[in-house]
Amino acid sequence: MQVHRFVNKAANQLPHSPAAAGTRTPPWNNTRHRVIEFCFGRLFSAMESRLCAPGGLPTHGIHRVLVCRPNHRLGNAVLLSPLLTEIETLYPGAEIDILAAGHAAEALFSDRFQVRRVFSLPRKIAHHVWATASLLRELRRNRYDLAIDACNDSQSGRLLLMFVRARFKLGFAHQHGRAANECAAAPAEGHSYPEHFARRGVFLLRTAYAAKIARPYPPINLQLSALERQRACQALSAVLAKPGSSLTLERVIGVFANATGAKGYSERWWIQFVGALQTLQPQTTFVNLIAEHGRSQLGGRYASYYTRHLRHLAAVIANMDGFISADCGVMHVAAASGTPTLGLFCATSPAKYGPQGAANVALHTDALDATDVASIASDWLSLAPAPLLTPSARDQIPTPAVAHRNAV
Repeated sequence: MQVHRFVNKAANQLPHSPAAAGTRTPPWNNTRHRVIEFCFGRLFSAMESRLCAPGGLPTHGIHRVLVCRPNHRLGNAVLLSPLLTEIETLYPGAEIDILAAGHAAEALFSDRFQVRRVFSLPRKIAHHVWATASLLRELRRNRYDLAIDACNDSQSGRLLLMFVRARFKLGFAHQHGRAANECAAAPAEGHSYPEHFARRGVFLLRTAYAAKIARPYPPINLQLSALERQRACQALSAVLAKPGSSLTLERVIGVFANATGAKGYSERWWIQFVGALQTLQPQTTFVNLIAEHGRSQLGGRYASYYTRHLRHLAAVIANMDGFISADCGVMHVAAASGTPTLGLFCATSPAKYGPQGAANVALHTDALDATDVASIASDWLSLAPAPLLTPSARDQIPTPAVAHRNAV
């Protein structure tokens, strides 16, 4: 908590750029939304009239649940985890299906105990018409007790919610009709409509639930197993070990230098940032987490780790003492692993997309150069917990104390 208060105080003193309010929507995307609204607007309105009213969802008898989030982005998949946790808490005997796009949700959640299946729509449906039709036919054959359109103002999510068969359906009112949060006219006890995307699905479920819920929102959490952590610890130890030497008690920090579009920083910026941070924190070892393209963006100067297996990536980060990146899906993977995460924001809203967790911080970098950001990051690291990766950890499962810290 001390780390969170300190760095957010520094971040709040920074000027906000107009771009920080959120990402810009491409013109073609606006056109697509208008076309879909013109074609299906009346159906959307009819569907909304059949959505479950606040307080109308029973506390018992919900056994088959479908969560709709047809988006291929990694970050959006990770941000589903609080909703899955809430469903598992409210209906511990239920079985969950997930309808997503791409393969991120399947990679992250297919082994989750209460998840039966992840239906993965192709990223480009127009190129896979028959495969998509076959998947939708199979989905249509299922009958659910509860289906949830987990994202407000998602036209694809609403169309799929109309398509599936379920006794109760939950979704946000779209902007063409009522306000996006009107379905929460009777807010869950102690909660108002949340700005962060990770909490909105939980808020929707709690608003519909027939009993009051006063506990805090569940964190994003990938439920990494002890075995996953142990194997990742061994892999990270091998990456860091030098021939003929043993591991030291230096702090290990992961750096992911890739992000899409305006959210990213140049390779030169990252090299300057990590170099300045290394000077300020000489007892810190940096590990360059390589993006999917397989190329180092830190000039090949640091130990590196590469994997396209998302849970392996999360488990390796879970064995680190901290993680730093721009706003991206891997940032949310890091936060969901339990490792303190510093997210750097220059084009999106931290209030909506910041890394969730008490030790995690979203930092505006507007009007700051790489050395300024390194100075703030150094202060953040100075207040971080003691190093995790000790020489004896190489062949051991993380201790209960470590597991507790990673669960925060």
